[in-house]
Amino acid sequence: MSHSNSKKPDLDWSQVRETIKLLNLSAAQVDVILLESELSVNTLTESFTDIVESMQTINNHLISLEASGTKDEALECCSETNAKIQAAIIAFQFYDRMQQCLQHVTSNLRGLSKLVENPERLYNPNQWHEFQNQIRSRYTMESEKMMFDAILQGKSVDDAIAEKNALGHKKSDDIELF
Repeated sequence: MSHSNSKKPDLDWSQVRETIKLLNLSAAQVDVILLESELSVNTLTESFTDIVESMQTINNHLISLEASGTKDEALECCSETNAKIQAAIIAFQFYDRMQQCLQHVTSNLRGLSKLVENPERLYNPNQWHEFQNQIRSRYTMESEKMMFDAILQGKSVDDAIAEKNALGHKKSDDIELF
């Protein structure tokens, strides 16, 4: 027997079931894009590693040559290229941060689906509080915790993002470990 749905509702139709479907769809979409992007990032990481090794080999060969203006220019070019590669690798760390954040999103969506689909849990404030505590406990970055707290305090999404950005500007020289 098929379940009722929004396209063909009957007496068994439920907005809760429709919500659960959409939450699960959102989680699945994020999971798929994370998996696909991980393959690309792995390829880029391997390429950067190979480039660094090649630049080191070129640099070592240049050092062994006799002194000349061309040698000095080539060594300077190797040094600049190495610095750019290192900056790119550091920028790549954004992907790790993004991936961790999106994994939290999918976990939260799945947890919310399970909470909403169970009537005993859905109407129990203690279950919601426990779920919220589980979400917050998974966060390792202070910015995630701050946004979570702001939203639960009833602030708008825009206000929570503005607070996060303000915190980010204050700590722009600090490294946030995750």
